[in-house]
Amino acid sequence: MTYIHQRKEWPEFRWNEARLLPILAKVRHQQGRLLGQMEGLGFHLRGEANLASLTSEVIGSSAIEGEKLNAEEVRSSIARRLGIVDAGMTPVNRHVEGVVEMMLDATRKFGEALTAERLFSWHAALFPSGRSGMRRITTGAWRTGEDGPMQVVSGAMGRENVHFEAPDADILDAEVSRFLEWFEGSTTIDPVLKAGIAHFWFVTIHPFEDGNGRIARAIAELALARADGVAERFYSMSTQIEKERKQYYDSLESSQRGTIDITLWLEWFLGCLDRALEEAQISLRGILHKARIWERINQDGPVNERQHAVINRLLDGFEGKLSTSKYAKIAKCSADTALRDINDLLTRGLMLREDGAGRSTGYRLAEPVAEKTRNET
Repeated sequence: MTYIHQRKEWPEFRWNEARLLPILAKVRHQQGRLLGQMEGLGFHLRGEANLASLTSEVIGSSAIEGEKLNAEEVRSSIARRLGIVDAGMTPVNRHVEGVVEMMLDATRKFGEALTAERLFSWHAALFPSGRSGMRRITTGAWRTGEDGPMQVVSGAMGRENVHFEAPDADILDAEVSRFLEWFEGSTTIDPVLKAGIAHFWFVTIHPFEDGNGRIARAIAELALARADGVAERFYSMSTQIEKERKQYYDSLESSQRGTIDITLWLEWFLGCLDRALEEAQISLRGILHKARIWERINQDGPVNERQHAVINRLLDGFEGKLSTSKYAKIAKCSADTALRDINDLLTRGLMLREDGAGRSTGYRLAEPVAEKTRNET
């Protein structure tokens, strides 16, 4: 098997511009439309959209690798770093902090040069204990050749299926230096297309013992932030990749086993990005819906801190129905206090009682009247 990095033309990638141009034009239109909509929002709503997108990106990138992060911890870590105090109260473990730190460095500091030292810092942040699961790994440095070739495999021991074999460890300095020189150099390639190429190129080099996929996606996010020209993120590529995980890996594998022409990979990457931008439009509608609810709430005067915390939790995708006991747990108060808060919200018409009695009674937020009218017309 000859892999793409073993071909004499490597890394002089080629692609079919005629096939990519229509998809790229659509993506660019979607980006411009989304950024234009965001510019029309107030500071608070832009911050909410940025927080939601970054949270999804961090969770999605780890989920692609089969790692499930606590959503509340991720959101809290990002919120605290963005200065959104009321959303950053949940304690966070150092692993989540490291993943968040890498992603924020990539997106908020997109104008800074990508260097080997910066990549080492990202890698060390991903693995603060120096371990990947139970296995000790080299962190903040390129992988060595001590354990033999770096291979991506699947299947039971003795019946492994080798999907890909990365370049030898002894040429990594030269390979990464060439990649970084290209990434930071002047080029006529569209920045969005450059994000797709960078993603593929870095994950093909596979310079670290672990974490290469997450770092490749962070590099792509950095490139997309440069394409957008803003540090705020309003869409999540990794969330969409996670939804299309099999196609993602299939596209990478087939392109790494193919010729120097990476049109198929770039077609998939641009298509996935287009779908991520469409999902961002849905998220934007959710944020505007949340804003209308808070506008309705604030018309009659502010709610107390406990009520504020519970309402935000309901708006952020609370699963199941809200009961008095769940309210008390979220607000960290007694059941009696929770019931008084709920009754106050019921009296003000901000919450509705659902079917049930006693402990089985559930509650939900009342929809803004204006939105109901719109939906009925």
